[in-house]
Amino acid sequence: MEYDDTERATEFAERTRRFVDEVVIPVERETLGSEPVDEDVVDDLRERARERELYAPHLPEEYGGQGLSYRDMLPVFEAAGRSLLGPPAMRVEAPDEGNMHTLELFGTDEQKERWLEPLVAGEARSGFSMTEPMQGGGSDPKMLKTQAEKEGGAWVIDGHKWWTTQGAEADVLIVMARTDREAHPYEGCSLFLVPTDTEGVEIVREIPHVGGEVTGMSHAEIRFDRVEIPEENLLGELNEGFSHAQQRLGPARLTHCMRYSGMAERALDVTKAYVSEREGFDGPLAEKQAIRFTIAEAETNLHAARTMVRHAAREIESGGEARIPVAMTKVFAANTVQEVIDDCVQLCGANGIGKDLPLADFYENVRQFRIVDGADEVHKRVIARDAFSEVDSAEVDGITRYEE
Repeated sequence: MEYDDTERATEFAERTRRFVDEVVIPVERETLGSEPVDEDVVDDLRERARERELYAPHLPEEYGGQGLSYRDMLPVFEAAGRSLLGPPAMRVEAPDEGNMHTLELFGTDEQKERWLEPLVAGEARSGFSMTEPMQGGGSDPKMLKTQAEKEGGAWVIDGHKWWTTQGAEADVLIVMARTDREAHPYEGCSLFLVPTDTEGVEIVREIPHVGGEVTGMSHAEIRFDRVEIPEENLLGELNEGFSHAQQRLGPARLTHCMRYSGMAERALDVTKAYVSEREGFDGPLAEKQAIRFTIAEAETNLHAARTMVRHAAREIESGGEARIPVAMTKVFAANTVQEVIDDCVQLCGANGIGKDLPLADFYENVRQFRIVDGADEVHKRVIARDAFSEVDSAEVDGITRYEE
């Protein structure tokens, strides 16, 4: 399929695909079904990505990146996503990719020097600490309870977070907290940079979860007990935390879509090769109509997902928030990649659930995508609210519909 990608994006994505296929996947094959890959192995992959001028494609050259525009980096992220080790090798893995983007957008020169530069270099890790347990809000961030109060020349944070991706390994957390208890949370929250070695920061536990074995990615529960940080650790503008978070989360949702679509594309490549070689019922499985139709539907839906990503990205790059296109894309892509990978596991039979192939690892990792970065239901609520926004006691097909 032809997309409206620039010549630079196409060339960079092709080089990325060669790097993943030639360098990363052989390393992946050595770690399938075993313990998380050693950090030294990832460091070596990053050095080889630097040698090929592929490292940190999403960041400006002044910070050690390749300076791709937002639109240009999307097909690159897809090519990187063909292996679970591709994104960390190129330093485009979540959550660091989104956190580096946030620091680039809103960080002061001092904050960029202290945190962005080490993150780009792979010398530090980060977490985005927003989600809270139960009554503190998960998919409904308006229920946020963590507070930050000004005391003299410092901010003091008290609260309870969980599902902070990479929280147990992070050197610094971007923490969202309420700074104006009288205001609506959308207008009374702020972002703070909190080093994890600050007194009062307690990593309660790594929450057991599905997937993540290959990359060793944790999701941490964290308590903040009178955590005192200097006032210069405020990230961005006071009480603009939700606005800043949306500028992080919207683009990050699309980069997630592309990483996962790369995973689904590779799953299809593996599956098409397998069913072409596997004999059964008087011929190759690839000649059976049911299997061919399954592959056809997968290819069609992946093409639609990629097209939706590019449409939403155009709106973002032109200065729009693109909340509805992003919500639609995130829901459609998350369900598409889950269905594609599930079908691939099924078509490969016992080999699909075994870990000689990458499909089982993909399957374990893909399920979270319908929940992280906003559950399906939350995005559908946003889409539906927009769909009904202009309905006002109108008669539609004989049924009276009322304004929400």
